[in-house]
Amino acid sequence: MPVKRAAMKALRQNRKRHDRNVAIKNNVRKAVKEARRLLATKDKAKAVEAITIAVKKLDKAAQKGILKKNTAGRLKSRLSLGLRKL
Repeated sequence: MPVKRAAMKALRQNRKRHDRNVAIKNNVRKAVKEARRLLATKDKAKAVEAITIAVKKLDKAAQKGILKKNTAGRLKSRLSLGLRKL
């Protein structure tokens, strides 16, 4: 455990940021998983909605630096490719 007050504060901040980042990552994963599930069922209308939500969450996470921009781009590209195949 840190001894100095500044180090204690930094530890608190890091924990808070970690929890926030993990929550956002989990939301992104759930959105992408749901979109992939709907693509597999070949329900185009629901898949479009789910992909729109997933893309929005991916962009937001990349913007905040939680995901790398190329990772978000790759996931969005694969989702849209799946949609084009429907």
